[in-house]
Amino acid sequence: MSKPVRKIIPPDFSAIICDSIADGIFTVNKDMIITYFNKAAEHITGVPRSEAIGKYCFEILRANICETDCALRYSYNSKKKVIDKHVNILRADGKQLSISISTNVLKNEKGEIVGGAETFRDLSAIEELKKELNRRYTYEDIVAKNHKILRIFDILPNIAESESTVLIQGPSGSGKELFARAIHNLSHRAKHPFIAINCGALPDTLLESELFGYKKGAFTDAKQDKPGRFALAKGGSLFLDEVDSLSPSTQVKLLRVLQEKEYEPLGATAPVKTDVRIIAATKDNLSQLVEDGKFRDDLYFRLNIVLLELPPLKERRDDIPLLIDHFLDKFNHKTGKNILHVSDEVKSVLVNCDFPGNVRQLENIIEHAFVMCCNSRIELKHLPHEFANIEVSCDELPNNQSPMATAEQEIILSKLKKHNWNKVATAKELGFSRTTLWRKMKQHGLI
Repeated sequence: MSKPVRKIIPPDFSAIICDSIADGIFTVNKDMIITYFNKAAEHITGVPRSEAIGKYCFEILRANICETDCALRYSYNSKKKVIDKHVNILRADGKQLSISISTNVLKNEKGEIVGGAETFRDLSAIEELKKELNRRYTYEDIVAKNHKILRIFDILPNIAESESTVLIQGPSGSGKELFARAIHNLSHRAKHPFIAINCGALPDTLLESELFGYKKGAFTDAKQDKPGRFALAKGGSLFLDEVDSLSPSTQVKLLRVLQEKEYEPLGATAPVKTDVRIIAATKDNLSQLVEDGKFRDDLYFRLNIVLLELPPLKERRDDIPLLIDHFLDKFNHKTGKNILHVSDEVKSVLVNCDFPGNVRQLENIIEHAFVMCCNSRIELKHLPHEFANIEVSCDELPNNQSPMATAEQEIILSKLKKHNWNKVATAKELGFSRTTLWRKMKQHGLI
């Protein structure tokens, strides 16, 4: 008697393979309804396969491009693949997740499009690493890895803890107000107001009333008391930008505030005590203005207790790639776009620009590019017209520093900071000659 033949059903190897890889995979029909959903897709989205199949893909992924720039629809319409497009999705638990997607159409044996396939990869670990690297070079809202700025970072907490008046000198657009805010935020005055005023933006008569306020009846239109910036900043910090533009009479009144800790509002009959820390800023060299007789020497010495000198951006070119990434993040958040990077040509042009407007000019360039760019990468054509037609040779394209070189730079920098930038002590600990240390410092932009 012969044994019954046992029918063997071959395994679906394609499904087994798809369920064994780390990338999420799903397929849809022409109506954008999910027909397949692998295990990695379940894990990344937090949606069980049984719930995903039969639903529209936008109901499951809830990506920031679903309504306006669907990658699968683009593949349908253009017959082209989408590769490594970075998007954000909303997981089942409500957590936003950064992923990289690739899409293509599915065809039957007749070559007709019957659906589409999308693969996606979780980028959260990469994003966290990127954030960690950025945190190493970020202080408050200031982004830098340049050694001149890092030196200021080192002393900023000490400055903040003191009550001393601070004078910040630096060219327009170099971030003087950012440093002033950082000093305030790190100080014990952080819970009180930070009030800023641009002394060069107001005529002298108006500036005086803005600073010190006035009493009812002080002049024809003074129908009620008005507090000045010193009153508004009580307990906090007052930032006087372009302090070099103060008139001689206002300089005298400011000097009294610094000496006596009191001022008189316009029309007042008695002085008012003030509890305000002064942080002043100027784009000019105040000592030179004193020599030229354009600024009071006694006021200068009162302001110049702690001096911070900010370099122009052209002296900290190593910060430009960091700043570009910082502004990309800022404007992505502000505009809702998802522009991920700039081309090598754009980076080369910006790194080699002299930036007379400094960091503010770079920020404006990136904002302009955001207006013009409709995809995920900023190209030369998206820059303002004075940059857009620049031709970049291959030799000018920026080279990414190797991990070894980056590690060497960070070790040398840490030892220099440890020894308060004493090159003899640093060279001795590193086992270098002074000449070798100087050469490596120059190589890594630490001089």
